[in-house]
This record gives sequence, structure tokens and C-alpha cells, in this order.
Amino acid sequence: MPEKSRVYICHTFYHVYIACLKEFYINDGAKADLILSKMSSRFGSLVDRAKESPIFDNIYEFDEKEYTEFPDLVELKKDTGNIVGNMIKRIRYCKMLAKHTEAAVPVDLRKYSDIYVFCDSDPIGYYLNYRKIRYHAVEDGLNCIAFYDTARYDNRGAFKIKALMASLGLIHMQNGYGRYCIDMEVNDISMLKYPTKNMVELPRERLTERLTSDEKNMLIKLFISNLDELKEKLRTSPNAPTLLVLTEPLCDMETRERIFKDIIGMYHVIDGKEATVILKQHPRDYLDYKKLFPDTVLLDGTFPMEMLNYIEGLSFDLLVSVYTQLDSIKFAKEKILLNDDFMDKYEAPEIHRQNEAI
Repeated sequence: MPEKSRVYICHTFYHVYIACLKEFYINDGAKADLILSKMSSRFGSLVDRAKESPIFDNIYEFDEKEYTEFPDLVELKKDTGNIVGNMIKRIRYCKMLAKHTEAAVPVDLRKYSDIYVFCDSDPIGYYLNYRKIRYHAVEDGLNCIAFYDTARYDNRGAFKIKALMASLGLIHMQNGYGRYCIDMEVNDISMLKYPTKNMVELPRERLTERLTSDEKNMLIKLFISNLDELKEKLRTSPNAPTLLVLTEPLCDMETRERIFKDIIGMYHVIDGKEATVILKQHPRDYLDYKKLFPDTVLLDGTFPMEMLNYIEGLSFDLLVSVYTQLDSIKFAKEKILLNDDFMDKYEAPEIHRQNEAI
């Protein structure tokens, strides 16, 4: 019998945010545990704040590693030139990645009734498949599968054969295709071209609309280390319009700098007035914006942008994003999503137009 109710395995600040919303929504009197993977994000002081927060019970750090850290796995990723050879290597790869990951898993996952995994394409997904541990997959970002169906893109070419092998547990596939994936939770099934049979819909708006004042305050305390300091940064001239630009870990560093210089150049004038430019750094974007953009107000990447929804009275005149979805944003009068047409100017279209290659 499982000893505990549930655990969330998170790779990003956004994942932790959704885990919190789900906990508030479930509200069954039991406290979940939280596992923070160090592979994708620098969680920093969030770890200590999570331990002090009443939202979760135990907090574990997970030293998950990319396959590139292991020479034997790099060798198994090389193309043999034929599908049979590649599939044999893939079966071995899935098993070996799981074995490499096993030593780093910080707790016995079998003791939980429910395991929620964000981004099961990461090594933890391979481990769960190898050990035949059933789990719930949760979409990596808001409507992310609609814009980049990673399961179909990563497995294009003989997709049906690979999906069959995944359903038998011979290989691992993300986003609901694995044998031991109970269901795949998404925000909006209607947006998906290729929904899987085990997809379940839980609209994020349903989770946020019901939040109480106490729950909003718990979120702010968990994610924002110094609210007064953040409010001071956001105290701009009442005569100047405000432009908020969401940064993202796009391209190489040099190209990324050019992208955001161009965005500021395009939108820094609002209604004929010079705007105060505010950059909200993405948690996984490590470009030195403070040095490169000294004339802007910089909000660091230690909290998800959704936290700005919960600061009373906060409003920006214009919000600009390249790919970050803006449906959940309530703090901007106007929102612009630039998308693929904009990115075509900075890198080869096939790099970011993945769904067109499926």
C-alpha cells in the first residue's frame, strides 16, 4: 500500500506554480511532496522558501542529468543508418538512461498514490518506464503541445511503430504515449491536432479563478523573496507608458541579445511617448541583461511571470513576448505575441517550425 498521497516532480518555476494550483484545487487535507530537478533550472532560494511554505510537506532536490553527461548514452544516440539498428539502440538507450538516473532519484516513488511529472521527456520519464511505475504526465507549459508537439516531432519517421513500442514499454515516449503513463493533463484539448486517448483536460483558468486571498499570498511568499523590493522596481513615472518584454532562452547568446534589442527598438514608443522598458527575465535565460540593457528595469528570473497577476493594482500598457503564451496574463492592457514569423528573421525556420515537420 502507498504510504503517501502524491508527489510533484518539477523542472521549472512554472511547474512548481502549477503544482501549487493543483494542490489548492485538490484540497483533500493531505500534503503532497515536491521534487525539484536541478537539470533545467536554478531554483536557488526557492528551495528554502518551499520548505517553510505550508503548501507542501517534504521538499527534495533531484540531481537529474542530461544524457550528454554519459559517454555510453551519447554513443547510443548515433544513427546506424537503418531503422532496425536504430530501434535496437533506442531500446538500450532507454534502459541505460533509466539506470543512470536511478541513483539520483531522491525518494522511493512507489510509496506515493499519485505521481505528477512535468516534462516526462526528461530522464525521470525513462526511469518510471523502466521501473514500471505508473504516473500522471502534466504539460510542460501552457498549451505547449499545441505549438510544439514534441512526441510527434521527436519520433517523426515510423511514428506508429515507435508509439506501439512505447505502449508495450519497450521504449519511452513522452506526453501520454508511454505504457505506464496513466493520463496526460493539458489545459485545452480542443487546441490539439493529435490528442491521445488518455489525455485529460484541466483548464488553468479553473485553477486560478477559485484562488482565495490566502492562497494568493502563499504563492507570493513562495516565489518572491522580497515583495517590497519588487514593488519598488515597478514604481515608474506616472507620465510614461510602460512596456514589459518577456525574455526567453532563444538561439545563441549573441543572437538573443539582438532579438531583444530589436524588440525594444520596435515597441519602446507607445502612443507617441517614450515608454519605461521593463524586462522580465525568463528563469532559464542566463543572458546578462543587467549589463547589456542598463537603461531598462530588470525583473529577475527567480519567479514565474504569473506572480505579477497577484500584485494588486499592477498594470502595464504593453506586453511583448516571442513564444511565451499570454492567455493567463491579466496585468497588461495590450499583449503582443510575435511567434514564428518574427523568429524567421533570426534563425532557420525549420528550427522553430517543428509542427510543420510532423
